[in-house]
Amino acid sequence: MDTRASLGSSDSTTSTDLDAGLSALEKQFITLAAELDREPADLGERVGEYLTAEDEAVLARLDPIERAIMETPAYTVRGLSVKARHLAYVLSEYWEAPIDQIEWQGRAIRLLVEAICNIADAPLHIREPRFGK
Repeated sequence: MDTRASLGSSDSTTSTDLDAGLSALEKQFITLAAELDREPADLGERVGEYLTAEDEAVLARLDPIERAIMETPAYTVRGLSVKARHLAYVLSEYWEAPIDQIEWQGRAIRLLVEAICNIADAPLHIREPRFGK
C-alpha cells in the first residue's frame, strides 16, 4: 500500500487513517484475487467451465470482502482509489481492448477509474490487455 500521503504529516492521525478499513479490505482482496489468478487462464473464461473446489472456496471467501469494499464509505482520495481499483477488477473487460473499441459506458467507467487512480497516485493493476487475441 502507498504510505506517502502520511509521511510528511506531523499529526499523529493522518487523513489516510480515515480509510484504514478500506485499505485493510483491499489487502485481503488482493491476496485472495491473486489465488484466483494463479493460472494464466482468466477467471472469466473459466466461469462457464469447470471451477475447482479450491476456486469456489476462494470465491466464497472473496464475496464478503468485495461486498464490504462496496458498502464501506470512502473519506479520502486513497479510499476512493480502493473502490476504483475494485471496480476495475470487477469490470476488467473494459481494459481488454483499446479504449476506442469499447462501448461508451465502458469508456466512461475506464476513464473515471484511471483518473481516480492517477489523482491518488495509486497504480491500477490490470492484466495486460489481449488486443487482437
